[in-house]
Formats: sequence, structure tokens, C-alpha cells
Amino acid sequence: MRSILLRIDTIAASDSSVLLIGETGVGKELIAEYIHRTSPRSARPLVKVGLASLPPELLESELFGHERGAYTSASSDKKGLFELAEGGTIFLDDIDDFPLALQSKLLRVLESREVMRVGGTTPIAIDVRLITATKVDLKELASRNHFRPDLYYRINVVPLVIPPLRDRRDDIPPIITHFLNRYANNPNIKVADDAMHALTNYSWPGNIRELRNIVQQMALFANGEICMKDLPNEIREDSPLEVIVKACNRCFTEENMSFDQVVACLEVNLLRQALRQATGNRTQAAKTLGMSLSTLRDKLKKYNIE
Repeated sequence: MRSILLRIDTIAASDSSVLLIGETGVGKELIAEYIHRTSPRSARPLVKVGLASLPPELLESELFGHERGAYTSASSDKKGLFELAEGGTIFLDDIDDFPLALQSKLLRVLESREVMRVGGTTPIAIDVRLITATKVDLKELASRNHFRPDLYYRINVVPLVIPPLRDRRDDIPPIITHFLNRYANNPNIKVADDAMHALTNYSWPGNIRELRNIVQQMALFANGEICMKDLPNEIREDSPLEVIVKACNRCFTEENMSFDQVVACLEVNLLRQALRQATGNRTQAAKTLGMSLSTLRDKLKKYNIE
């Protein structure tokens, strides 16, 4: 994570468009805020837009504004979010959800640095820095014609991949400490070693957002120290990988299986866990395991797994 932070400091000093790439909850909005706060534009507005939460029929008017009389309810002129971000930064979250029909207009705005309000005839010059965020591979969407390739290349000037929390476990203890300092009433509250171990080894499917919520909850009810009993059930329980390892270890030590039999046991448990995690979706399970769908089918048939 340290290398990412160094990159962010370099990015913040520039005025280039930034594309933040990462799973839901990894902290893309926090990074966008940090980039703006440490940039030369920090004294000007940061306008954050959750594209997935805006109804498609309102999106054009919200982003680009409208003139009075543009449609029935447009009783007065309205500045769009690009205009409101003048001199500062606009953060478009979930750009992968941006309607294909509006992408050409967004591209024109970015290239011309002008907006045309809905119902307007005069372009309005804008000076904003663009930060976008995506939770999926935009290049793949573009290859399937679900996202305009020219818009993708326009926003992908400086891509920044933010790894999920499970891939940067060393960051978890300091992040927990940060959230405890923010939310705990008791400034001396600590986390017991076994509880910290469990928190560090949990998979965190909701990433930093989930971690923040859980730490906030624990800080509210804990007294002097957060112990194992204070953790949610899903964290206290063994992770799927630990369950598999324990099962295979039991096979080897208690049932006197050969090496090949233990490997088969491991494979069966991995297949079942991948299917369980994908709620039976074989395509997703194959992707999780890093194998083709045909290979997965062959292995399921081999081990008679439904």
C-alpha cells in the first residue's frame, strides 16, 4: 500500500484525469478525496457523483444542467454538477454504470471543456479535473461494446488499481487503529492479540467499508479491550480456507491417507467451496478457481459432485 500512497502523492500534484479501479468498498472515494485535498485545486469544490444512484432520466440534467423550459418541470435555469465543480474536481463514481446513450456527450464535454445545458444553445466553458472510479474492468466492457472505447481511453489517463483488503493484510491493523481512534469513546481501547489475528485473517468481502462498520460497532460496545467474544460470528468462525486445510490435515493424520488421496481431498473441498461461494454458478466457480468451465465440469464429474 505504501507504493500506492507514493503514487497518489505524485498523481495529486498533476492535473491529469484519474481512473480508480477496485472492488466495491476498497476506499475509492476516500482516495479521490485525498487526491483533491492535496492537489493545487484543493481550495475549490470537490463534487462527488454516485452515478449508480441517479435515475438515468435525470442524469443528463444533473451533470450538465438545463435551461428554463427545457422540459415541463424545468421552471428555472439550473447549473449542472460540472459547472458547480468549476475550478475544482468532479468525482464520477461507478462510471461503469454510466448509460451508453450519454457517453458521447460526456466525451464531448471532456474533450471540449465545455458543457451544453439541456435545452441550451450556448456552450459554457468549464475548468475541472476529472476523477472516475470503476468496480469492473472497463476495457473488457469496451471490448463487448458496453462502454465506448474512446471514452475509456479519455478517462484512463492515469489508472490506479486499489487492491482489495484481503490482498493487503498488513494494512488491516493500522486501519483498525485509525477507525478506533475515530469512533471509540475510550482513547485507550485496545484489541486483544487473538482478536486482531482473526480480524487480519478474515476475507473482508466488503473491504474497508465493512471493516469500518464493524470497528465502529465494536468500539461502541467494548470497554477496555476488544476480545474474540466481541467479534461478529462470521469473523470468529474459521475462514473457508482454514476449514479446507483442517479437513485435509485430518484426512492425512487421522485417516492414514496417501499423498494422492490427500490431494484429491483438497481438490474436492476446493471445488465444493468455490461452488458454495458462487451459489452454484459454475462459470463463476471456474473463474474463482482459475480454470476453464470445461475443466471444472470434468473435475465435478470425476468426483461425482453435483
